[in-house]
Amino acid sequence: MSDEAPDQARGEQIQQAEREAAKQRLLAQAEAERIPAEEIARALPDRRWRRGQQ
Repeated sequence: MSDEAPDQARGEQIQQAEREAAKQRLLAQAEAERIPAEEIARALPDRRWRRGQQ
């Protein structure tokens, strides 16, 4: 049983490292695909304001 404990701990360390690597890949992908809020909301307030003025 003492032989399984180090192997199990090592396996958990590997899984944790893989989860962290996957998390970093997802964050990098999300940042690459992110559209700045300034580009999304730039024209909408102007259109709404102009409609109200006519």
